[in-house]
Amino acid sequence: MAKVKAVLGTANYAVSIEAGPHALSADEPSERGGHGTGPGPYDLVLAGLAACTVITLRMYAERKGWELGSIHAELTHSKIDKRSHIVRTLSFEGMPTEEQVARLLEIAGKTPVTLTLKEGAEIVTHIAPAHHAETPAELDERLDEALEESFPASDPPSVSPGEG
Repeated sequence: MAKVKAVLGTANYAVSIEAGPHALSADEPSERGGHGTGPGPYDLVLAGLAACTVITLRMYAERKGWELGSIHAELTHSKIDKRSHIVRTLSFEGMPTEEQVARLLEIAGKTPVTLTLKEGAEIVTHIAPAHHAETPAELDERLDEALEESFPASDPPSVSPGEG
């Protein structure tokens, strides 16, 4: 299961994103009120689709023993009559046969992210209790409490050199 966390601080509209152990960012371009410090939300959607596409095609080609070389995907997103429209263009360093190209196009149409976008996803939104950032004083107090639990006053740790 994929899990992502996003935090928007006070700067319009710079977002810090955690995707597993990876740190990413997102932002809006300056013409939309952001600072352009990261890709926009649709750029990230396209990036996920592009990555899923080239990874899936590589896995398939490896199973078939096909030498495709580098696999490139270029995607664009636009709205036509209020409906999203994505164009995905694929190219290969190697020279696949016509039959391979037909099969690769079929596989590209069935990648997990492609299917999710085509089918749509049920999105359930919850509001969690307010997220309270810990102040330095609160952090100090919490650390003091943890130290007191770990090292009771009746058995203080030695901090003098040579004692142990």
